[in-house]
Amino acid sequence: MSKHITVTIDRCLGCHTCELACAISHSESKDIETMMMRGEVAYYRINVESFRGLPVPVNCQQCDQPACEIACPTGAVKRLAPGKPVLVDEQKCIGCSMCVQACPFGMISMKAGGKSSYKCDLCIERAARGKGPACVSSCPTRALHFEDEQISTREKRIDTAQRLVAAQRSAESQTVS
Repeated sequence: MSKHITVTIDRCLGCHTCELACAISHSESKDIETMMMRGEVAYYRINVESFRGLPVPVNCQQCDQPACEIACPTGAVKRLAPGKPVLVDEQKCIGCSMCVQACPFGMISMKAGGKSSYKCDLCIERAARGKGPACVSSCPTRALHFEDEQISTREKRIDTAQRLVAAQRSAESQTVS
């Protein structure tokens, strides 16, 4: 069963804590103070965008058939196994940006100097230590979740069913009045 990051949009405050946590987690030093002292470039892999004045965290969808993987001419973008994240092998990446162009969600970027692309790897280093993605762990309002796809899909169906029942009852009470 694969896990992915989901978003409860109405909980997001637009604080960008997820972006900062992601950048720190993927930095060489893993510490914000050291990053600043060394002048490390911070590359975050989740983006808080604004739509109609509302903040919306947007992240890699870890697609089943990733366009970025298909577009990569060197095999640098690859999923190692089913249910695992799609990764970029910086050693194989030639900086052609085909993956950037192919991603329908705009979730792959080029590093400064254009020598390699980068994207969300679901914090694979943290996962090896039994931790979830940094963006999820850092979210102060718990707008981000790291969960099994089947469980989150079932929860969405239950939520939809509850809203349908509430709407039906509301409609019935209006016709009785």
